[in-house]
Amino acid sequence: MNNLVKFFAQSVIVGLAGALILLYLFPSLFSGQNGIKVGREQEGVVSYSEAVAAVAPAVVNVYVTQIERRSMHPLFHDPLFRRFFGPRIPSERRHSNLGSGVIMDQQGYLLTNAHVINNADEILITLYDGRQSPAQVVGIDADTDLAVLKIGLGNLPAAPASDSSRVKVGDVVLAIGNPYDFGQTVTQGIVSATGRNRVGITTFENFIQTDADINPGNSGGALVSASGKLIGINTAIVSSSGGSQGIGLAIPTNLALDVMGQIIEYGHVIRGWIGVEAQILPQDIIEATGLEQGGILIVAVLNGSPADRAGIVPGDIMTRVNGEPSFNPQYMINMISQVKPGTRLEIELLRGWKRKTVSVQVAERPAPMP
Repeated sequence: MNNLVKFFAQSVIVGLAGALILLYLFPSLFSGQNGIKVGREQEGVVSYSEAVAAVAPAVVNVYVTQIERRSMHPLFHDPLFRRFFGPRIPSERRHSNLGSGVIMDQQGYLLTNAHVINNADEILITLYDGRQSPAQVVGIDADTDLAVLKIGLGNLPAAPASDSSRVKVGDVVLAIGNPYDFGQTVTQGIVSATGRNRVGITTFENFIQTDADINPGNSGGALVSASGKLIGINTAIVSSSGGSQGIGLAIPTNLALDVMGQIIEYGHVIRGWIGVEAQILPQDIIEATGLEQGGILIVAVLNGSPADRAGIVPGDIMTRVNGEPSFNPQYMINMISQVKPGTRLEIELLRGWKRKTVSVQVAERPAPMP
């Protein structure tokens, strides 16, 4: 009996030793490539179908019609002329445009781009499930290229939104929209950059940059995380050909939702404004003035603006706003835009070689000229 137990124990030890040696020398035998299955959690992502399914029903096609009305020459009313050319002479021409949109709640509010629906006479929305509805323009914010529409259908899907401030470079993203009127299309890429500004597209820029293909017709569509959450509204591409070249830009959901909320509540977006035009401080001025922390150069002040009333003049160097260093004009504009009109800001200036502080009462930013 003792010999049998000893034989059995030796066999087990030899078997385990052999298995460990095989695992060390031939790991592929246990990787699932030779018929041995591994758990799904050990595999790479092979499908984004669940992420698409979470948002795609809320992405719509936007069809826009513009009607160009033309005045008729008096000759067209002449009976003899109409005898030869017919009684029906068109007095209007219809132009069409297409884009995408995202349903944000079950009340029927949806987001798209302002450039998609500008000067629209008719807007038709086609849902993922095939239903169609005319849309009413609730409001447009040209400063961010966003527009809010409303449709009157029931049982609407809404896109689940995520905190776009948590988006990181390298995150996998999906772009969903209606490129070239192909119907709903999904493309995949990564986040190439965040906080992209000074692109020259809108006044307030804070774009998510992605290499997911965005083509004409995708404007206003959804930029979606790999977990199936809306993180941006696709807006523009940087391209020399007009097609996708790997640089697409999307408005983050945090900005888009703030704009939508203000448009629904007030009819427009309320932003702070002091009425200056500024530029980055040139390096030679930084060296001459010894402003190691930098500043921004005021190059123009609008007559009658809050800055004008506070005594700010062109040539002043703005160094701090409410104690916060000021070195980037775009950041300064964005920061002041978030200040409630009527609030006073303490602005530190360098004029010549003298430092001074002025108090500026923020006003509401005027609507952009059409």
